[in-house]
Amino acid sequence: MLEKLKEEVLIANKRLVDSGLVVLTWGNASAFDPESKLLVIKPSGVSYDKMKASDMVVVDLNNEVVEGSLRPSSDTPTHVEIYKAFADAGVLGVVHTHSTEATAWAQAGRSIPWYGTTHADQCHEDVICTRPLTEEEVDQDYEGNTGRVIVDAYKGINPLEKPVVLVAGHAPFTWGKNANAAVDNAIALEEFAKMARLTEQIAASKPAQKLPDYVGEKHYQRKHGKNAYYGQN
Repeated sequence: MLEKLKEEVLIANKRLVDSGLVVLTWGNASAFDPESKLLVIKPSGVSYDKMKASDMVVVDLNNEVVEGSLRPSSDTPTHVEIYKAFADAGVLGVVHTHSTEATAWAQAGRSIPWYGTTHADQCHEDVICTRPLTEEEVDQDYEGNTGRVIVDAYKGINPLEKPVVLVAGHAPFTWGKNANAAVDNAIALEEFAKMARLTEQIAASKPAQKLPDYVGEKHYQRKHGKNAYYGQN
């Protein structure tokens, strides 16, 4: 079942390690099949160097395992909530990491300002940092409510225009049109999180200025807008 998607998810998870975004088992990638309404995700706590495509777990939107002998990632309910809300907008891959730079911003409870064109090339305006979960939300359904807090933060926002988010006190989630694109966005987020930190350190004696909207819009639209001209046709 969904053998091609299992291979895609395995490759995405291994890319996270190869990119230095994941150590130990601190991360996961998944992909969603819009026809069957099923997602494929890595198993919980399994070493990345030992994982095989056959280890991937197929789960439905009720968080029920449809196929697989291993338990799915403990973050599966968060992925489920993201797909339930965003799949119709084209989100078919989700990644979660605890990458150092992005996680530091999440732990500080801060959004990442739109400081430069590198950021604007990948994400429209500031990277959102969600509100913290309440004690009740953590006790009742921690992983599911993590997804709901993300979705709540995106009301009125196209998720593919801002495919990276920070969960306050936790870490980043990213997504894209497939699992590979979600990994690309996780890599990009880590880089402009680092650039933003360095910008603020360098500008410590003089507050850093956010990127003028007209520059940011130009960079975002030339790559993602209806008249985009970045790359090849």
